[in-house]
Parts: sequence; C-alpha cells; structure tokens
Amino acid sequence: MASTVADVAKMIDHSLLRPELTNEDVRAGCDLAARYAVASVCVKPCDVALAATRLDGTGVSTGTVIGFPHGSSSARIKAAEARTAVSDGARELDMVLNIGRLRGGDDEAVLDDIRAVVEAAPGTVVKVIFENAYLSDAEKIRACRLSEQAGVAYVKTSTGFAPGGATLADIRLMRANVSERVKVKAAGGVRTLDVLLEMSAAGAARFGATATAAILDDLSGRLARTGVATVRGDLSTDRRMGPDR
Repeated sequence: MASTVADVAKMIDHSLLRPELTNEDVRAGCDLAARYAVASVCVKPCDVALAATRLDGTGVSTGTVIGFPHGSSSARIKAAEARTAVSDGARELDMVLNIGRLRGGDDEAVLDDIRAVVEAAPGTVVKVIFENAYLSDAEKIRACRLSEQAGVAYVKTSTGFAPGGATLADIRLMRANVSERVKVKAAGGVRTLDVLLEMSAAGAARFGATATAAILDDLSGRLARTGVATVRGDLSTDRRMGPDR
C-alpha cells in the first residue's frame, strides 16, 4: 500500500476543542485544515455553525462532539445535541458513551445511549469515544460490540482530556473486536508522524490531532529528502527518512 501526503491528510480530524479557543482561533484552525485538506475539523458544539461556514466548499467536513468530555448527559440530551449539531452544519459526530453505565455492566443503557445519537443524525458519521483510560480490556471489548450493534461508523480511543490517550495495544484490541465495517479512530497523544504511522499500521484509520501541520510537514520533508512521492508499506515509518521525535 502506498500513501501520499494527501492520503495521510485525509486520515486526520484537526481538533479545535480546547475551552479557551476564541472565534478567531476557530477561523484560523479551519483555514489551516483547509490548507492541508484534512478529513475534518472537530470543533466545540458552539462553534459548529462558524466552522461549517468557514469550511464551505473546501472539501473538509465539519465535526463536533456530543456528551463531551465525560459522557454523562442523558441519551435524550445527547440526541438533542446531535440534532442541533447537524442543523448547524456538522457532518461528523464524536460522542462519548456513558462510561459509568458501561463500567457498571448496564449494556442496555449503553446501547440505548449510542443508538439515540445514531438515530438522531441519520446519514451522519458517528464515532463513539470510549475513554479507554478508565476501562478494562473486557469493558473495551463490550464497548466495541455495543457500538457496532448501534450502527456507528467508528470506535474511538479517547477524548484527549483524560489521564491517558491512544495506545497501540488499544488500537489492536479495538480493531480485533469490530467488523471491517467499523473503523478505529485514535485520539490523545497523536502528536508526531511516527506515532500516526505506527498506529495506522496497528489498525487506526482516523486520527484526532492538534499537531496537524507538524505531522504533515514532517511527512512532506521526509518524502522530499528521499525523492519519492509516497510512503510505502502499511504506512509504517521508514527509519531512513528521519529519526523518531
């Protein structure tokens, strides 16, 4: 498999979720995302309309978060958030499942929670955030199966706001416990090209990142130094292209 800078860019959701970001910060982040032609920009719910307007015609989707960052809103509120986000222009939704219900073994409540968002936003890409830092492997496996049963497009490791983020072990575990129909998104700690490439090789298809420009500029530089246009293999890093960071 060969991948260009454009291919890798389309694996990135540029994250604009920090609470202190202003409207001008959001506009600048959207402009960066459009310049690099990433898959989407993930903004706070209050910024969806602004981002959708800014990204109109760029080919970059607008995404937002639901029940963020703790997943503790009721299913009814999460569904209402989803409907509002879609109305404002969101085309991708990253929802946090109810972590406490999952840990407590209430699978029916977890399934209903995820399904409420999927059904509230037909035709929208729904990603379920597990927040793996708080879960056992058995709980992560149950979350995978419940998410797929609810009809989501992606399962996602983390919000980026918990004590831990994406790990290779979690990527492999999640990839092994959903069908090929469901993809895996890594978030939390994906700050370098080498980390992205390694996690891609482990099974992640999408990445939440704030270091988008650094990652893609690094890839462009490595390819330029080798005189080739693509990264070959399972997107795994070639150590001849540069040192780890």
